[in-house]
Amino acid sequence: MSDGGAGRRPGDMRFIGQDDVETQVFDWGTLKWLAEPRVCNAQRFSQGVVILLPGKGHTRHNHPGVEETLYILSGRGRQMVEDPEGHPVYRDVMAGDMVHIPVSGYHETINTGWEPLKIIATYAPHGPEAVLRALSEVTILPPGELPG
Repeated sequence: MSDGGAGRRPGDMRFIGQDDVETQVFDWGTLKWLAEPRVCNAQRFSQGVVILLPGKGHTRHNHPGVEETLYILSGRGRQMVEDPEGHPVYRDVMAGDMVHIPVSGYHETINTGWEPLKIIATYAPHGPEAVLRALSEVTILPPGELPG
């Protein structure tokens, strides 16, 4: 039974597949934002799949006013989250681990393995995904198009 296209228009999607959204390609890997205002009109968060290539990652940065979680789906990495005094705290992370980054907290994620590090990233509120989309070093691939 067809839904007649309901819930399938950008900005109004309710069931979102990886081929329904654009891919942001960087020299360190890729991002696919599956839940954000442009896709499903998310009001309070954004969520996507991040793939960091071996030996690559995001060096120390923060997202002002934004809280973040990272759920590790596969691969291995080295995660840093600064404590309230601004001291870096490092942990090795792997599949099944969750990382919480407090509001405006500085953090970094580096893939230390030989295979891609696959992560589900959530921002609350949404916003950093739009900043990433606007960077000069990103290539935006349309939905369904593969990198490479």
